[in-house]
Amino acid sequence: MTSLGKGVAVSAEALGGETSSAFKRRFMIRMILVLTGGTFLDGYILGIVGPVSGKMTAELAISPVWEGLIAAGALFGILLGSPLGGWAGDKFGRKPLFLLDMGLFVVASLMQFFVGSMHFFITAPLQLLLVRLLMGIAIGAEYSVGWPLLSEFSPSRIRGRLMGLTLIAWYAGFMFAFVVGYLLDRYTHLGWRNILGTSTYIAIALFLGRIGMPESPRWLWSKRRLEQARSVARRYMKSAADMADVEHEIAHSGAGFGMLFSRQYWRATLFVSLFFFCVVTPYFAIATFADAVLQKFGLAGGLAGGVGLSAVALAGSVATVLMIDKMGRRVLTVPPQWIITAILAVLGIWTSAPGVVVLALFLAFSFFNAGCGTLTCIYPGEVFPTEIRGIGTGFAAAFSRIGAGLGTFLMPWSIANLGSSVTILIAAGIAAVGAGISQWLAPETKGKSLSETASGFSH
Repeated sequence: MTSLGKGVAVSAEALGGETSSAFKRRFMIRMILVLTGGTFLDGYILGIVGPVSGKMTAELAISPVWEGLIAAGALFGILLGSPLGGWAGDKFGRKPLFLLDMGLFVVASLMQFFVGSMHFFITAPLQLLLVRLLMGIAIGAEYSVGWPLLSEFSPSRIRGRLMGLTLIAWYAGFMFAFVVGYLLDRYTHLGWRNILGTSTYIAIALFLGRIGMPESPRWLWSKRRLEQARSVARRYMKSAADMADVEHEIAHSGAGFGMLFSRQYWRATLFVSLFFFCVVTPYFAIATFADAVLQKFGLAGGLAGGVGLSAVALAGSVATVLMIDKMGRRVLTVPPQWIITAILAVLGIWTSAPGVVVLALFLAFSFFNAGCGTLTCIYPGEVFPTEIRGIGTGFAAAFSRIGAGLGTFLMPWSIANLGSSVTILIAAGIAAVGAGISQWLAPETKGKSLSETASGFSH
């Protein structure tokens, strides 16, 4: 404590100076909760669709094409929101976007309760699609500002684990939503609108929890607001080395979207975008329609099938997070992708495999896909410099959602017209492309400062 005039006591926190370890620890816990909450919401709004899709489809009298569009609506929204949010976060700061995107999500999620009763002179299916699209735009902005913000505050020695927690939250959200949706649909009289709208309550809590969060000191430094950056770093960052690394930030001229494709960073852009695309495309297609996929292979769906795949995926992500800062990034990125390729190829070729083998292979796919998928929320925050960390993350997330959206949209059509075997073989081909690009370009960033990781591809 110190004093200012008339003996009034003022804490170090109020002055923006050095603060206690306990204060910094509480801040990190709060930041992790409100950031992982955003990815939890993303998983939740996607997982909640599956259990109510039957009633929703019947009431709205929609075709399989419309069913796929509505399921993929949030994914297509992320495609729009990620680059826009990344650009805005790099230009105007992480802090304002961090609150604004969740406010937008609250409004959009609330509108789900009123689908069909909103008088916009458009049909109920189109209303639902537009609402889900708006929710996706908010989540897209969340990715492109949340991941950079967490990477810029995280201590280097545990940055991988902290960043990986966001994907654990995604799988937890997807699985939790599937359980909630299944139980509410089966054992209550709530309609599908009310079940979809349950995401609103989570979003309101996250919005309130974000009020008063600080700006990134690295972003402040990149904008030449040096004293403000030092003040925020002293107040919120625990590691002296990480505080010092903030001042090692090098401002690049010509920062913007074009910098993603410059000689220094085109490899980083190519790697994170294709890696992200090839990991999420098969997973979204298979997990969103877990019931239908398992039934086509002669297995029972329902709660056990949908939750089983997500639970094993959650275990794979947890295993990666526990090992990431000890074993490094590459070993947990490249080999698992080759394993995934082999698993999907066997599923596609061995059409007469016993049910127990098919189930084991699908569960193994979920485990290894989630394991290497954890790196999709770590690498983007590490390989781009501060000036384009938001737009780089947003571009990679948007590119990935092209695959995720198309996979989710086309899966029902592909199973009906091409058959399960060909559909799974296409997924195997996509996984193989991802494995190849990672084998070539995946960097090792374990234990390095952000200044070091962001310069890795330029050497």
